[in-house]
Amino acid sequence: MRVPPLARSPVPLIAAGEAAAAGLRVRDDAAHARVRPGFYAPRDAWARLDPWDRYLARVHAFHRRHPDAILTLESAAAMMRLPVFGEPRDIHVYDPQRTRSRRYGDVFVHTSNDAKTVVRRGGVLLTDTAVTVIDLMRVLPPAFGLAVADAAVSPRAAHAASVGMLRDIAVAGADRRGRARLALLLPLIDARSESAGESVSRAVMLWLGYEEPEPQVAFTGEGAQDRVDFFWRRASVIGESDGYGKYVGGDVVARVVDEKRREDRLRRQVRAFARWDWAATLGVAPLDQRLAAAGVPRVRATQTLLLATLRHNPRSLTR
Repeated sequence: MRVPPLARSPVPLIAAGEAAAAGLRVRDDAAHARVRPGFYAPRDAWARLDPWDRYLARVHAFHRRHPDAILTLESAAAMMRLPVFGEPRDIHVYDPQRTRSRRYGDVFVHTSNDAKTVVRRGGVLLTDTAVTVIDLMRVLPPAFGLAVADAAVSPRAAHAASVGMLRDIAVAGADRRGRARLALLLPLIDARSESAGESVSRAVMLWLGYEEPEPQVAFTGEGAQDRVDFFWRRASVIGESDGYGKYVGGDVVARVVDEKRREDRLRRQVRAFARWDWAATLGVAPLDQRLAAAGVPRVRATQTLLLATLRHNPRSLTR
């Protein structure tokens, strides 16, 4: 079976040494931005990147300089097209020969009491998908860890794992870090989630105490079939989580009109319709207000401590 390629750098990377040998100047050049020491990118292209794509470019620049390093955690996730939240602070590397973890600038070299499965894909060494996911579930804010796991077990995943593989790694290792978090999140993993926004929204809904919705329900009517992110059947409520770049590309006006027609069709088939975006999800209160106004049943107590973890991701420069 053909293994899908890893994510490519989102911008061209120019090594300062190679540029100098060709008679080009990139250091202190207004037309170029520094990605990492010794590597530059066209400034205009760099400025347009989302935070997670800046991180991916940094990982590629690091790999160019250190091709034998084993990428792990967010660095492996970025390469495998798993969700990355904001721009992580560090490049993460696994070194099985070390006895202590250590930081060198923006590079964090990790060791482990457990031997980690390492794979080589397209000339890049990484911890394998299931190992990477479990490691991130241990350390990320819980809703973000759930989003990474949902993406990894999805049938659309470029480098898929399975819930069984994740459970096996979680229970087999000697590493006790994050055991309670893994026990919380593993039962919540759902391969039907189609975006990080949906996964994080679902976690927030549950921790707010709302009834768990059915994901990806199809509605047929008025000559069209429309699939929705969430459906509360008993309350007859549809929920839609808008992701980044919803109307980017193509004819934006046509896309907006099509989405308005789709929403109108759906509203005529249910009692209420709620829509929210990423900011409302991370803010918690705006999503809570939308669900309450739509009449989604609240069936359990709010889990305040879990919701508070949405306020800040200490592993990233931005969330």
